[in-house]
Amino acid sequence: MAHEPRVVAELGRPETPDETAARKAESSRIYRSSQNVRNLVAALLATLAVVAVVVFAVPRGSAPERPAIDVAAEAQRISTAEDRTVIVPDMSKDWVVNLAAIDADARVKAFNVVYAPADENKRGFVNVSQGFDADEAWVARVLSGSAPQDTVTIDGITWDRYSLDPERTGNITVALATDAGTDTVLIYGAATKAALEETARSVTDQINELRQEAP
Repeated sequence: MAHEPRVVAELGRPETPDETAARKAESSRIYRSSQNVRNLVAALLATLAVVAVVVFAVPRGSAPERPAIDVAAEAQRISTAEDRTVIVPDMSKDWVVNLAAIDADARVKAFNVVYAPADENKRGFVNVSQGFDADEAWVARVLSGSAPQDTVTIDGITWDRYSLDPERTGNITVALATDAGTDTVLIYGAATKAALEETARSVTDQINELRQEAP
């Protein structure tokens, strides 16, 4: 016995062949779309699993500490290369060395030793700079054209003293400068008066030796 065509409720009549084909095509499309979503979710979960393995499996550890800078060794190396005496500040344990290296502007080579407070909660820095055969304008160039305020005598050595505007000089607030034979020693930074004078005392003997060596 032949079956009567199925009446579709939404239409109130049997589907035409074209409508049947369209309905089946739409059902297939919806099915394929749902499969694609499932596949995408599965791929995402697999990726997250791999990332989790990498994150938790790789050993963790703190970054290696930067090797301590040996100021005396660096000064000796430069002394040999430049055939001259290079000063080595003798600072207290309240300071750590951040840099010990030659720096050169257009006219003057200088050995710079930069110190920072050992206490990480404290801010500031002190730079001890020895300008080799420095001309009279070298200090002014380093200090952005600043002129000395007055002089101060520390351990028998007279220093030019500077009180500076940090906005003009790149965070430098204080400085001391004196001759050391044919060289000039400039101590500057963002530090207290006591810290600056402590630094000056640490190079007193070496400044006197450079003065004696001068022709």
